[in-house]
Amino acid sequence: MVDILLYALLAGSLLAAATGPLGSLLTWQRMAYYGDTLAHSALLGAALGLALHTDVEWSVLVVCAGVASLLFALQYRSAASLDSLLGILSHTGLALGLVCLSFLRGARFDLNAFLFGDLLSVTPGDLVRLAIIVAVVLAVLVRLWPALVSITAHADLAAVEGIPVQRLRLIFMLLLAATVAIAMKVVGVLLVTAMLIIPATTAGRLARSPEQCAALATGLGLLSVVLGLAGSWYWDSPGGPSIVLAAASLFALSLLAPGRRASI
Repeated sequence: MVDILLYALLAGSLLAAATGPLGSLLTWQRMAYYGDTLAHSALLGAALGLALHTDVEWSVLVVCAGVASLLFALQYRSAASLDSLLGILSHTGLALGLVCLSFLRGARFDLNAFLFGDLLSVTPGDLVRLAIIVAVVLAVLVRLWPALVSITAHADLAAVEGIPVQRLRLIFMLLLAATVAIAMKVVGVLLVTAMLIIPATTAGRLARSPEQCAALATGLGLLSVVLGLAGSWYWDSPGGPSIVLAAASLFALSLLAPGRRASI
């Protein structure tokens, strides 16, 4: 039992390390529902993985990356607004996933675990894959952080300074896609957006700089994982939703403190 809790804690901590800085950038760019679009398309990835008899997590990763690339292309080539594109891709991916799953009647697939996470079933193999992807995400973020903050603050000025704005935005979208794909085991695809948005929003009220906001969002995510797992153990509640409720409680507490906004 101790091993199960340790694996769950490590998995949640790794996810928080990625969602902290990514969520900060996401909220600054006012793209909060981008995570929902990727999460809904993840169901299509799972269905394709089952149909092709491949690893579901990797098929979800490929589909999420494909949707991120498609959204990036449509954003610059379509007259539709970003909100409209997010809504269209989100619900189209969800509908396709549900239709594909309906044809796989003999497949063994725990839909509840996929949607809401199954943190206590994390294996050492899951941890290794999670650690590899999180390490790659963090390495890219550290390398590109100043440029990503620049295009978030003022994209036109960043372009004048020679920063490749479109390329960096595509990279950022792909990093988010990878994070959403690996989060399904921890909090489920329906709740991953909460892990991206809530700690980052809470941190944004208290931090003075982008770096402080990213670090504080990571810390709040870690604290949410610890509190959520403790609550899950004590009340025998689902792990993923318990973590999200812990994060929401921390946000509610932050409302009692005088708010600041991280300066970008």
